[in-house]
Amino acid sequence: MIIVFCNVYEEITKNNYLFNNPNVSIGDNLLQPWIDLKAYAEGHGIKVSTPDLVDMASVDAFFFIDMPDLNNKYFKFAINNNKSIYLLIVENGLIHSGNFDLSKHKYFKKIFTYYDDYIDNNKYFKINYSFKLPSQINKDISVKEKLCTMIAGNKSLKSALELYSERIKAIRWFGKNHPKDFDLYGFGWDDYPSSNSLFVKLFNKMRKKIMPPFPSYKGTVKRKNDVLLKYKFSICYENARDISGYITEKIFDCFFSACVPIYLGADNVTEYIPSECFIDKRKFNSYDSLYAFISNIRDDKYVNYLNSIEKFLNSNAAYQFSNEYFVKTLIKEIANR
Repeated sequence: MIIVFCNVYEEITKNNYLFNNPNVSIGDNLLQPWIDLKAYAEGHGIKVSTPDLVDMASVDAFFFIDMPDLNNKYFKFAINNNKSIYLLIVENGLIHSGNFDLSKHKYFKKIFTYYDDYIDNNKYFKINYSFKLPSQINKDISVKEKLCTMIAGNKSLKSALELYSERIKAIRWFGKNHPKDFDLYGFGWDDYPSSNSLFVKLFNKMRKKIMPPFPSYKGTVKRKNDVLLKYKFSICYENARDISGYITEKIFDCFFSACVPIYLGADNVTEYIPSECFIDKRKFNSYDSLYAFISNIRDDKYVNYLNSIEKFLNSNAAYQFSNEYFVKTLIKEIANR
């Protein structure tokens, strides 16, 4: 059996990049599940590849990571040649609207998604963001250098459910009220809004040196783990809120780095992750009250959070977020066509 995997990000869909490179710019080891999938599949006599490396006519199944454009050449070939087609939904509907266009789901034999409201175990199957789960985390609090951080890109989106603006609200609040307790990392925070005007460009360049747009900004990071480990807490907001089951790498990056996340996102997060593992932003009606809580927490109480995180990572509840579960579920459902 031959399965080809296609990603909406075309650079990942070439020369088996997906199966050979664990890290991408937005996170550590985010592609490791695909490396593990290739090894597991080939151990069971199944060849997996990106589509550029195989004879298309010999392919048994096409697997798309996020909804492709209807004119995508691999998608069109699969439809025109009656191939089995599968879909994995990764991006939320605000970022990639095609993922939740139900009229397009008819093309797929099975769809794998985090979105709880769709799951029927017939056409729609539950798959979470997946990780190599460590059995231990660094609970030595002496390595903590500062109270709070955020690692995120500077983006925006017009939607009632977006959380980009809430991130900026948090950044501005800390910058104004407790700048010594907060550091910001990520892409795009060191620029003012762009303009085609040469005068505005020159003015913004000069203004950035004198008065940076986000004074708490410390630059980009090579590996999130190295940075998060130095902080007690991290503001960890999903890109969107109230999407059932939408729990991404953001909270797990914190767990793996022994940094307690301040979480806002999936409305049913506690159905998957114990509340003892994170600070639920919904319980605080202001950043003043949130700051009062995290800045006054005793060391023993803080360590309790870390113990709870480690306990969760070793539990049966965490298994559904593991690379092993991801790999076995996908291969099983594709092989049992």
